[in-house]
This record gives sequence, structure tokens and C-alpha cells, in this order.
Amino acid sequence: MGSSGSSYVSTVKTAPIDGQKPGTSGLRKKTKVWMGANYLENFIQATFDALVAEGVPVKGGTLAISGDGRFYNKEAIQVIIKMAAAAGVGRVWCGTEGLLSTPAMSAVIRSRARGLDGMSPFGGFILSASHNPGGIDEDFGIKYNCENGGPAPEKVTNLIFKNTTTITEYKLCKTLPDIELSVPGSYALGTADCPFKVEVFDNTEDHVMLLKQVFDFGAIKKLFARPDFTFIYDSMHGVQGPYARRVFVEEFGAPVEACINSIPKEDFGGHATPSHGHADPNLTHAVELVAAMGLNKLGLPIETAAEPPTFGAAADGDADRNMIMGKRFFCSPSDSLAVIVANATCIPYYSSGLKGCARSMPTSCALDLVAQKLGVPYFEVPTGWKFFGNLMDSGSAAYPSTPKYTPFICGEESFGTGGDHVREKDGMWAVLAWLQILAAKNADASKPLVGVADVCLEHWKEYGRNYYARYDYEGVEKQAAEQMMDAMVAAQPGLVGSTHGGMTISKADMFEYHDPVDGSVSKNQGVRFIFSDGSRFVFRLSGTGVQGATIRMYLEKYEAPSGNLQMHAFDVVKPIADIALSISKLCEFTGRKEPTVIT
Repeated sequence: MGSSGSSYVSTVKTAPIDGQKPGTSGLRKKTKVWMGANYLENFIQATFDALVAEGVPVKGGTLAISGDGRFYNKEAIQVIIKMAAAAGVGRVWCGTEGLLSTPAMSAVIRSRARGLDGMSPFGGFILSASHNPGGIDEDFGIKYNCENGGPAPEKVTNLIFKNTTTITEYKLCKTLPDIELSVPGSYALGTADCPFKVEVFDNTEDHVMLLKQVFDFGAIKKLFARPDFTFIYDSMHGVQGPYARRVFVEEFGAPVEACINSIPKEDFGGHATPSHGHADPNLTHAVELVAAMGLNKLGLPIETAAEPPTFGAAADGDADRNMIMGKRFFCSPSDSLAVIVANATCIPYYSSGLKGCARSMPTSCALDLVAQKLGVPYFEVPTGWKFFGNLMDSGSAAYPSTPKYTPFICGEESFGTGGDHVREKDGMWAVLAWLQILAAKNADASKPLVGVADVCLEHWKEYGRNYYARYDYEGVEKQAAEQMMDAMVAAQPGLVGSTHGGMTISKADMFEYHDPVDGSVSKNQGVRFIFSDGSRFVFRLSGTGVQGATIRMYLEKYEAPSGNLQMHAFDVVKPIADIALSISKLCEFTGRKEPTVIT
């Protein structure tokens, strides 16, 4: 740089750009939009300005910057580093290759600076659009996480958006060289009166170190040593690949070929791959894994040339989501959450028991049954990990007057599960939780292997089964979707007590959440219809896409422990789907007769 801090800072005139309103998942747009003149710079400057206005110690502070490796990841990182220097940030941390999974970013923010005075990050930029496809013609996104490792609260994202509507200039240090991200290294780029340093570190080390504090890696390694335990893991060419090889191969001794699609790619493999570059771990998109496990996209068993592995799992593009499978068996995310909570004490971190658990409102009520039996406080929250984050921070310095709900486990039906070790959902955590459960149930190597299906059946025999499915209608015209939702809400009072297909609606409402930690109220969080037998259907509009609206329809039917527990979920909930489609008039409003995806 030069002799004084201000002399390196270039001020560039700009003007507001429409549509830069971040949600709980950050700001997601088409990649080419982000690559447009001043688009990236405006959003980053608006964020820095919001942080300064909120009293965040940006000047001289530490900032983490990395992403999921999608197209434009590395170029955007270099721009943000230059803007961070101009904003007065003291040091920037980046994972090698510019890669950090979303849960790893949370781990870095929360734990990397332990023992290093004054180096705790004030936050981090995650460059990701999660499970959305990557590539120059696909999607890109940026999310800011705060000092607790969790997504920025609404007051911050609202201020960021406000700033984007009034911005007139942004600042960056144009003369800073691009940083070599391929290997660990330290770069001192400032001066005595304006210090600025960039540190590049192994992208797996912090997250893996933290996971070792949660799980018994030695017990899981013994499970992998069993000749009757076979394993496959699909990183879907997302950021999870390095973590998968580090944990499953180096720690547990799995063969490297068990980690499929483990090389991160800017387009997640692109349209030529079986997943078509859609790094979303579900029955529809994780094509290779699902086939290898002996199932089709509806979760029905198929014949395979080779015997399927006993355990299979997958991650999405930024590795915060997971899918759990057994041999010719799919474990729904709702069941996975309930099973993990029911067996949590076999995980060292939770050995003394849970103090709280939670699910998103659309997630099945299977968790509730477990929590009630265990006597653990449980919560039903809106979709969005920030609501779990508040519960995880209960009883802390931020909320000293509230009960403490940690140790804590939570999850969503959208393949997200996690604990209070970080403030994001964590795909690797979920897989390790299952492996820890299987290790505990297979401690005697002389007995037949207990697999995923065995664990689930045992669980259902104790708690009953919440048959569940979700229909997604993607790319719907937004106005039509909103009109459909409004019409349902208006009709709800007159539908209570009515009978449809032999089922009586006992309750119908628009879900509203009163946060027990910060006292906030979140309205309009989903339309619910609950039947007298506890079955239900729910409609929500999702905000994770970049074009149009996605209508999600959730279907649930409870079967008692004495009932038929081994039917196919999609068949069981089909009558409820017919009722939901009739009441919602989805086809009439949107013109859609079939869902895009069923999970």
C-alpha cells in the first residue's frame, strides 16, 4: 500500500440498483446480475455501512470471507477483500481455494480465535446460493453472518436494504494485489499506521476440530471397520468434498471411492451430470446416490447390479443440508430429526441430556412426540435458521433473563438439521449424529448389523409414524401464488368443522410465532389446516429461489405404534394432497397440475 491508509482508498461513484433486498438466506440473484456494473460493490458497501451504523467493530476488526465454490466465488472474494481494506478491517480470513461450507463459516467465526486476544471476527461473508444451481447462467448469492456465527438479524438486513436504495458511492483499495487462495499463507498488506492482513487457512480444520468435540470419532471408526458396514457419501460437487475426504477417508478409514462427486466444481457438475448441476440432497436430484442405495426418485426399491451400501448420505452445494439413507430405505428429514433427538445421549456432547429442541412449523410433528416423552422443552418456529439461533442463544449474555435451552437440537423438513455447536444447519453434523447412533447400536460386532431402517422401525414402534411428504411448485407467477394464499386465509373461518374425504378440519389458521427469547412476533408464516385426527396440510411461499415464487405444500398423516408402520409415505398422504389441492384451488390460480418436485 502507500504511506497513509486513506491514500489507497478509491471512492467510486454509484447509484442504487433495484432488488437488493436480502432475506434470511442473504441475497440471491442470477450470476450475471451479480457480475453487472457495481452490483456486488453496492451490496457489500451497503453491508459495511449498516454494520458501522449498528456499532459493529469493523475498524481494525477481523472478517471471514469464503464460499461454496460456485462460479464467480473467487472473483467476488478478491473484490470484497479490497473493499474490506477500504472499510478499515484489520484482517481477513479465507479458507483455502476460497472455500468454507456454511456450517464451517459459523465454526470459524465462533471458535477459530479462541485464545487469540482481540481476533474474534465481527462476522463473515458467505458466498453461496445454497442448493441452487451454480454457473454463469445460474445462481449466486451472498449472506452476512454476525459475531455469533449466525445469519444477520432482520434489523440488520433491513438496514442493508435501506442503504442499497440510497447509496451514492463505494470504497475499495484498487491497488491491493489479488490474494493467492490455493494454499495456506499470510499476507501483510498494510502499513504501520494502517495495518491490513489476509490469512488463508486450511478450509476443513476448524469445522473438523469442532465436530471432534461433539462426537466420539473413535467409536464411529470402529463402525467403519466392521466388514458388514458399507458406506457411500455424495458431495454433489459442492463444497463438502474436502470435508468428506477429511472425515470419512482420513479419520474413519473409508475408501476414497466411497466419497463420490467430492471435487468441488463451479457449476456443481453442470447439466451433463445426473443431478444436472442441482446440488440438492433429495430423492429427485441426488440421482447417483439414490440409485446406488437401491431406490427410485419416489423412494421405492429397485433392483441394482450390486448390493447397495448399508449407509448412504449426501450434502447440498454449501453443505448445510443432508439426506440420510439406508439400504433400499429413505429416512425423511422429519424422522431423522426425531430419531436423533430420541437417541441424543449416545452423542458425547449431549450425554447429559437435552435442554431444548425445535422444528420448523412445516416439519412433521414426530419431534413433538419424542420431546413430550423425554420431558424436553420443544418449540415450533417459522422456517428460517435464525429462529433456532435465538433459542440457542437463550440464557447467554445476549438474553440473560431467559431460560437456557442448550444443549439443543433442531431441524427442518427441508433437509436441514443441527445443534448449538454452530449457528447454522450442518450437513456433516447430521451424518455424524446418525453414525454415532449406529455405532452405539452396533457396539457388539458379533451381532447382526443394525441399519438405518432398523433404527427407524424401532422408533416408530415406540412413538408411531408421522407419514409425510412435500410437493414443490417452482417458478410460479408470484402474484398468482399470493392470490392463492390470500384466498385460503379468507376461506379458513368457514372451513373449520367441515368434512372433506371423511376428514374433519378442526383448526385452520395463518401461523404466527411469538419468540420466547427476544419477544419478537413473526406473522404470516404459513397457512395451516389441521384435521381432528392430527393429520394436516400446510402451504408456504418459499424465498430461496431467484425467479418467480415456489409454492410448498406439506402433507402429514399420523399412524399410531399399533398401526401399519411400513407403508409408502407418498401413498399414505395422497388423499390429503387431493383435499389440499381442492381447498387451495392451486391449479386454478397457477395453471399447475403437477408438482415440480416431491420429497
